[in-house]
Amino acid sequence: HYFIQSNLRFVMSIYYAVVARKTTILTKYAQYAGNFDQVTNEILRKVDRDGKLTYTHDKYLFHYIASDMITYLCITDEDFPRSKAFGFLNDIMERFQRQYGSAAKTALPYAMDSDFSKVLQSQVRYYVENPESGTITKVQSEIDDLKQIMVKNIDTLSQRGERLELLVDKAEDLTNQSTQFQRQSRDLRRAMFWKNVKMYLAIGVVGFVIFWIILSISCGGVSIPKCRS
Repeated sequence: HYFIQSNLRFVMSIYYAVVARKTTILTKYAQYAGNFDQVTNEILRKVDRDGKLTYTHDKYLFHYIASDMITYLCITDEDFPRSKAFGFLNDIMERFQRQYGSAAKTALPYAMDSDFSKVLQSQVRYYVENPESGTITKVQSEIDDLKQIMVKNIDTLSQRGERLELLVDKAEDLTNQSTQFQRQSRDLRRAMFWKNVKMYLAIGVVGFVIFWIILSISCGGVSIPKCRS
């Protein structure tokens, strides 16, 4: 059973936004502290085709658009208009595809976070704080036809009866958390670089040993006397 819990009552807001390839997070932004990754992972691992869907539970809505192997997801409160939420996701999808294209299909975790988390932060603020965003997304919602986007209870994700809590703490505003994500992304790229260096060195050593063995056999021994004469 999935249970979503909050210790505070919020105004209409987008709490969290993420762009992922299956469960591999490419970039994300959280307006408040919370265990968002744990909860959204349960949704992301269930996405197996292109489409749009809203999951509901308690006072939260989970909206996503899946397109070309990439999932664009956000968490809002129940009062935040679905038209604005999907308008936000369409906006993010267009910006992300325009900026990264097919590179997202093979990118490492958080590869786009240093740059695109700032875009997520900016657009979250715009869609939450700008009243005019409603008129923009109204046209988009007519195109998308929200009535065709299914709404499911998040309990349908549960197959083993787990209890999952989404804990949100508005007291800890993460507006400046992009620095932390950038550091994580940089550290991950550095670790992958050195891992590749070690792998190539190991391959080089093995290759040299094999070459030396073949050379020794062909030249009459380790001191390669036949090849010296």
